Amino acid sequence: MLLKINGKKEDIQCTTLEDLLRVKNIEPQMVSIELNDNMVSRENLASTTLKEGDAIELLFFMGGGREQTGR
Repeated sequence: MLLKINGKKEDIQCTTLEDLLRVKNIEPQMVSIELNDNMVSRENLASTTLKEGDAIELLFFMGGGREQTGR
């Protein structure tokens, strides 16, 4: 199935968002997912089916930042 993932077309064999994360080896708690401009809750990953041409944004949360020095 041809999907657009983070702006790039990919041919991936999966039927749900949960399958997609498994194929890409991504832990569900490490990512937020937008499907066709709509956020999908983690509780709905297994029941959210994908179709040809869907646009998916995988949004990863990163820790860190600039360290504050004393004032």
